Amino acid sequence: MPDQEKKHDLFDFMSQISMEMASEYDRIQKRATEDPGTAGDQGEENWATLLRDWLPPTYQIVTKGRIISHEGKTSPQIDVLVLKSSYPKKLLDRKVYLAAGVAAAFECKVTLRASHITEAIKNCVKIKNLFPDRKGSPYKELHSPIVYGLLAHSHNWKGKKSTPLENIENKLIKEDQKLVDHPRKILDLVCVADLATWVLFKMTFFGPKQFKDWQKMVPNYGPSGSATTGYIGHTKNSLNQVSHFTPVGAMISHLSQKIAWENHEYRSLADYYRITYISGSGQGSSMRMWSANIYSDDIRARVENGMLSNGVPWDEWSVAFP
Repeated sequence: MPDQEKKHDLFDFMSQISMEMASEYDRIQKRATEDPGTAGDQGEENWATLLRDWLPPTYQIVTKGRIISHEGKTSPQIDVLVLKSSYPKKLLDRKVYLAAGVAAAFECKVTLRASHITEAIKNCVKIKNLFPDRKGSPYKELHSPIVYGLLAHSHNWKGKKSTPLENIENKLIKEDQKLVDHPRKILDLVCVADLATWVLFKMTFFGPKQFKDWQKMVPNYGPSGSATTGYIGHTKNSLNQVSHFTPVGAMISHLSQKIAWENHEYRSLADYYRITYISGSGQGSSMRMWSANIYSDDIRARVENGMLSNGVPWDEWSVAFP
């Protein structure tokens, strides 16, 4: 971790974005009760603008569209979509977007509520089901080619005794366990601009062939071993948090890393964001265990035998995927 007093222009940029989002939230809220539909549209456009400003210009950022699979099935309406550079120009304004051309998609809320988390997880499962299952490596079998997230300016847990961090994290964990049947279908990130960012992490597999004294690991990974998933929460209260931390900075850094797994040209910039530490520090939530049956037979045999790398950048056979 870098020195907390280290200076970098990126830290100032992230602070400016955070202040802009807070100002927009205050402005939108003044008229929200009169016209909630317009307020929602303005919130979506704020996030679309942020993504246009910070993702590579080769991506097209569009609002209010549906995704269509290769089988002709369509998703619910999505607030903001990130289209790949290869997306056909002729179809950019058609509002039904070809699944293979969508890199990321987001639900956007002005004020986050618990029900929005449930809705986002349900929609994430529907949308990731539009993409064919992939085989060939742990990365491919653990991940969908699309990143799906939930973005909000603020939240509605504002009382003196409210616990917004715990409320959001507990809701994420509860709804994930209830609604998601495979790691590739899990919601990838949640960003509340004035509070925190939660980012999905995945551990490929830990089993008896990777540890000499396996019995000590059984409480965490089960008798036969398991893959695990969970969320890293980047908050102001995270252990050893840096002074320049912003939830938006954490979102930009981790979104860049997730997109760069599918877009090799983006990896050097994603690495730059990571090593400049604009995400700050984070703390993990409780882990969910998955049996090795989530993998195809060939991949399962290799991960159970511990044939995984550790610390090799962008390796699809890594022991972990942040």
